[in-house]
Amino acid sequence: MDNYRRKSPEEILLSISKLHRGRLKIFIGAVSGTGKTYHMLREGAALKDQGIDVVICAVSTLQRPETMEQLRGLERVPSIPWISDGIKKKDLNMEALLERNPEVVLVDGLAHRNRPGAERPTRWDDIQELLARGISVMTTVNVYELEGVRELAQKYVNIKVEETIPANLLELADEVRLIDVTPETLLQRFSEGNLKNSSAAPWFERGNLGVLRELALRLVAEGVNDSLEKHREEMGMLGPSGAAERILVSTQYHWNGSIYIRRGQQVAKRLNGDLHVVTFVRKDRRPSKEQLAFKQSMTKLIDKVGAQFAELTLHARRRLPDQLIRYALDHSVTRILIGHSKQTFWQELLQGSVVYQILRKSRNMDIFIVADRAAHQGERIMPAKMAASVSRQGSLYHRLSSREVDERIGRMTRGGFKVYIGAAPGVGKTYTMLREGNHLLKKGTDVVIGYLETHGRAETAGQVSDLPVIERMTLSYGGANLTEMDTAAILKRNPELVLVDELAHTNVPGSKHKKRYEDILDILNAGISVISTVNVQHLESLNDSVEQITGVRVRETVPDSILRMADEVELIDVAPQALQTRMKAGKIYASEKIQQALDHFFKIGNLIALRELALREIADDVDERLEAWERKSSLRGPWNKREFIFVCVKLTPSAEKLIRRGFRIAYRLKAGWKVAYLQSGRSIGEEERKKIESLQSLTERLGGTFEIASSGSPFQEAEVLLAKADECRATQLIIGPNGRNWRSRIREGITTRKLLRIARHLDILVVDDYNPNIKRES
Repeated sequence: MDNYRRKSPEEILLSISKLHRGRLKIFIGAVSGTGKTYHMLREGAALKDQGIDVVICAVSTLQRPETMEQLRGLERVPSIPWISDGIKKKDLNMEALLERNPEVVLVDGLAHRNRPGAERPTRWDDIQELLARGISVMTTVNVYELEGVRELAQKYVNIKVEETIPANLLELADEVRLIDVTPETLLQRFSEGNLKNSSAAPWFERGNLGVLRELALRLVAEGVNDSLEKHREEMGMLGPSGAAERILVSTQYHWNGSIYIRRGQQVAKRLNGDLHVVTFVRKDRRPSKEQLAFKQSMTKLIDKVGAQFAELTLHARRRLPDQLIRYALDHSVTRILIGHSKQTFWQELLQGSVVYQILRKSRNMDIFIVADRAAHQGERIMPAKMAASVSRQGSLYHRLSSREVDERIGRMTRGGFKVYIGAAPGVGKTYTMLREGNHLLKKGTDVVIGYLETHGRAETAGQVSDLPVIERMTLSYGGANLTEMDTAAILKRNPELVLVDELAHTNVPGSKHKKRYEDILDILNAGISVISTVNVQHLESLNDSVEQITGVRVRETVPDSILRMADEVELIDVAPQALQTRMKAGKIYASEKIQQALDHFFKIGNLIALRELALREIADDVDERLEAWERKSSLRGPWNKREFIFVCVKLTPSAEKLIRRGFRIAYRLKAGWKVAYLQSGRSIGEEERKKIESLQSLTERLGGTFEIASSGSPFQEAEVLLAKADECRATQLIIGPNGRNWRSRIREGITTRKLLRIARHLDILVVDDYNPNIKRES
């Protein structure tokens, strides 16, 4: 729905001033050599083809052939050369540019400092002058050239940077586009001599490049989150977007307050979310000396971990749940972290349970109830540094088992696997895949197209060029002839590399495999390398988040394990506004589908949230790979690897969501996990059995184990679940919300309340159902 709020006079004046101001687009990358200048020139050439007046100035191709090809006759305004410490530099010729007065200027090096005596000290000052004169600018920057990021880069990579710009300059840009490149690709470019002029060459190591790549992904994700929050506020939308996590710790000025804050910090860092902390104080009571001491230590800790803090006045204990939920909704919290109740059964009966009231009143957020293990297990605070691995498998003298030998041989003989991933259709995944295929073909690699879907996009079809195409096979189904990838023909042809579009595709019934990724596994196992494409909404574990964002349940999914087994995963990033422009120009869907797409999946809020989801997901993937390479430290912080996740499900609409949540938590914590279906009393019917088999199939696809737990009656469910959880030494229990009808609310409420009372030695995560219709109260 459009926003009908009347604009203030100040907003109208600001809008008018923007009409006269040029647009600023920034291409950002992890390091020099990612292709920022290439993409900037390519976009500039595309604008020129549309009749836009474009010039370049102070652009450095570094004699890289692919980049030089993109000049394509673009007019060059001569720059002002000068020498600093033997290094040749270029300043913008502002007098010539202002006299030429083009519509768009392409310029490299946003962080560049001008020569001594120049009218303006920095390139950013020059760019501001151009923008004020109505001239649009496209420019480039490396992530480590941003203040704030520079310090992290120096800490993790030991890189020293002289020229920087304030990080908040990205907020002033009309568009920021991340050029994501994997470390493997960068190292390949470097070994081929294509990056010989790169200033980043001294620290071109896989781990260093991975750290900088992760910093770039997370930085852009934060900027996208800011724009998403602003959009949702303008639309009056309440609660979390589904793209990012926001953790709220509710605690008191007590000895365990710092434990809860640290635990909240660990959860927030591991999930890459923001952290909020609230405490409640009684206005009519003065704090004791002990409470003041705890307050002082807790506020120091809150500052140290970078959390937002609020001290809320509590008028009555019974109002605490309402106040906490209101704060959580106002701040788009996804998870509230609280401690287990200390009350006895009779105290809860007489006084009421605050924890249970929070569970009843919460909306669109999960409740994480933290066990207090300090009394009998010592403080559960994770170490500041990762412990060194001492496993036998890491020893040079460890004798490999038969299984380990088979695994290593499999990895040696398997083909290489690369996946291009995007936030939505139309970002350019297939185009980039074909471009890489042509580049490798020119270098002598035997490349073929195994399956291509251009969707009628002329730019994509134009990239086929000289690439050989394996003809599709034809299958009859439902009275129609349908085509599929001919895996047998690919295996017979036996190329070095095959390009396969749409990784998550479901094959026509009658095919050898149900899903295309299974065909790709056959190809990889034959020693043939594969490059494929997928959108972030097709990842199995993100299915619920995508539905929360878009309102669409994606039916075609691919197990996360397929993405994890890829040797390289590279994000194709496009700003939502640019994607909508492509859509309107007919470059994504046929004309009859454009308006429907813009009104539904391609709404600006959806595209912003999906972009953030994709950025964060690939950042997490980078971090996981860095940890797998035994990097000394993690940007997301350490975690106790003794965790075990126990997921309890019933045949409710939230069952699959609980399983996916269990997988994602276990994966982030590198923990074991199990799903238990709770069956009470009666025997299992045929329909129920099919649903259970579906849940088991989902669990096993995601790498978990599944079992059926039986209880004699509904009133014994809590005891049965706890016994099963203790049996596998679970540390965290995941359950769903109470049912929707009054009978299930009463029955499941009894189980939940009992679990909260008898399982206080476990963390309990109650996963809520999402209601997209909740709106912010005026």
